[in-house]
Amino acid sequence: MNILVAVDLSGASQKILHYVETLALGLSAKVWLLYAEKPDLGFVGFGPGRPQSALDKVAEDFREKREELQNEVDKLQSSGIDAESLLVQGVAVEVILDEASKLNIDLIVVGSHGHGAVYHMVIGSVSEGVLHRSSCPVLVVPTHERTKKNK
Repeated sequence: MNILVAVDLSGASQKILHYVETLALGLSAKVWLLYAEKPDLGFVGFGPGRPQSALDKVAEDFREKREELQNEVDKLQSSGIDAESLLVQGVAVEVILDEASKLNIDLIVVGSHGHGAVYHMVIGSVSEGVLHRSSCPVLVVPTHERTKKNK
């Protein structure tokens, strides 16, 4: 079984990875950790006229994300899970669906931050976009704290 796990490398990712570790061990699955780096339209092509300091900053940020992602893969591997990392630049929903197709993924795991309706209307939701467009099962892991309402 192949599992694609979309992470944003925030604290929320740890909750997702906790579920994935249990799932992958139980299913003897290969895990692909995917971080979709937002395209920086101001630096597409890295053409002439771009300040070197700005180019260096973009490259440094990319390197740091790659290291963070690899650290998470190393943790999974130390638990006995066959895991690999993917750092791809592009729009998150598109990147997730494209990589899932390329890798013959059986299950996509994404997190839900629990933002409100207005946020979803204006910004959108990666988990929602993947859920509605995926051709394979999607596991949505809530990463936010729910408050219990008093009755």
